[in-house]
Amino acid sequence: MTVSASIAVGSHVWVEDSEEAWLDGEVVEVNGEEIKVVCTSGKTVVASVSNAYPKDPEAPPDGVDDMTKLAYLHEPGVLQNLRSRYDKNEIYTYTGNILIAVNPFQRLPHLYNNNMMEHYKGIALGELSPHPFAIADAAYRQMINEGISQSILVSGESGAGKTESTKMLMHYLAFMGGRAAGEGRSVEQQVLESTPVLEAFGNAKTLRNNNSSRFGKFVELQFNDRGKISGAAIRTYLLERSRVCQVSDPERNYHCFYMLCAAPAEDIEKYKVGNPRMFHYLNQSNCYELDGVDDSKEYLSTRRAMDVVGIIVAAILHLGNIEFAKVSDSDASQPKDDQSQFHLKTAAELLMCNERSLEDSLCKRVIVTRDETITKSLDPDAAAVSRDAFAKIVYSRLFDWLVC
Repeated sequence: MTVSASIAVGSHVWVEDSEEAWLDGEVVEVNGEEIKVVCTSGKTVVASVSNAYPKDPEAPPDGVDDMTKLAYLHEPGVLQNLRSRYDKNEIYTYTGNILIAVNPFQRLPHLYNNNMMEHYKGIALGELSPHPFAIADAAYRQMINEGISQSILVSGESGAGKTESTKMLMHYLAFMGGRAAGEGRSVEQQVLESTPVLEAFGNAKTLRNNNSSRFGKFVELQFNDRGKISGAAIRTYLLERSRVCQVSDPERNYHCFYMLCAAPAEDIEKYKVGNPRMFHYLNQSNCYELDGVDDSKEYLSTRRAMDVVGIIVAAILHLGNIEFAKVSDSDASQPKDDQSQFHLKTAAELLMCNERSLEDSLCKRVIVTRDETITKSLDPDAAAVSRDAFAKIVYSRLFDWLVC
């Protein structure tokens, strides 16, 4: 039966709306390929039959936990079901063995504690409310029972909550495959402890959320024949290097820069940093703080990593503050003023390289041919591009090293 044949006066339908996306209502008139619909919102709409979708008037007002139970699995029906559940603080919904998550944009710790993990342990998928722990448990049981490797794909648009969902899955698998207490620092602990470091150096505030991963990630957990974690590997790809040098308002650069600027006084002096508003790579946006986030505390939680790489993070900030001016009567460039010279000197000290060599690498380009080596001076604009390219390369190498 075609859609047009099934729509008659009295039918309940969904019709498109430019403001609300979809409106539901009852058909009161049919004129060939056009229908008149009185919507539940009070609005009367004339629409094409081809743009109308049937609505199930007997669908539960609170939605269903598995959308394969819906009478109509079309766009307005799916969206309405998700919205109905979201309004009741149910952020998870199944479609078969696929879990759909709607970002609540708030922390819900009661959903992810150890008691909740115990609750889902060994329970068949679908017997309890939809949850990432149920997906993780199903994959774990399948691996144990059939001896076959399992994959869980976390996908969605920017801001959908992929980072948090991945963390929940990893926590549950570490819970199931972890060692008993007192057996020493385990592989799963090392994997979980890597998460704050990866987020500090690979996540940033975007328009969609405050902790958006700006890189792709593949996490592999290896289990032994007793179902315990025996090894792990994390592979990253497509780091958004441009963010290091260019930030759009009201977004932020990577978290680690703001953490370093909020470090204790001795580290502020050590790295010659301070207010993030003084650094070019940070002050392109007016967003410096995040609601509910204390950068000084976040710094301390990742300080073990910062002891090693804080020097490089600070060096990148100082590199961004080096401005260039034209050398008189030539196309060459040099640090613009004493302030730029200070940041050049500081960056060189932090990177433990010769100040003059660093300046030459930014202000000159070396071209190696078959017969000779040519050194070409760069104008101020080209020198700034060279500076930013160097900063992005340094940060990318740092991130790769952290993952390894």
